[in-house]
Amino acid sequence: MNNRLMILAVSLVVLLLTACETKAVNNDKKENKMKTIELTKADFLTKVMDYENNPKEWKYLGDKPAIIDFYASWCGPCKMVAPILEELAEEYDGQIYIYKVNTEEEQELAAMFGIRSIPSILFIPMEGQPQMAMGAMPKSSFKEAIDSVLLKK
Repeated sequence: MNNRLMILAVSLVVLLLTACETKAVNNDKKENKMKTIELTKADFLTKVMDYENNPKEWKYLGDKPAIIDFYASWCGPCKMVAPILEELAEEYDGQIYIYKVNTEEEQELAAMFGIRSIPSILFIPMEGQPQMAMGAMPKSSFKEAIDSVLLKK
């Protein structure tokens, strides 16, 4: 029980620090760095894949590789991954897109990809099939996947 309280406390601190950092960045008008991008179904159909008109074949519509974070606002591990993705959006600015899909608001998208646990992270290279990872990952794992799967470094 003591370990669970510790994990909860650490998660809360991370969440509070993220909220403070996000507020500070949002108040800085000079900040032009890319951030993660919320996707609705309409955005998904134009930026990622038009599964309504082409349901049987994966055809990525983007001009850069992408990551899609399927998350929910109440999910603790999702909240731990969020600041990592924000950092990566800045570090890989201009090289990849980092999208977020709220599974509570975009249930059709979640169903389309068979999302059963969150966070679920979809890595989309420019060519080939996307790859799904389940659960929270450390920043080093994200960077390794970005470099090897998306940017082919």
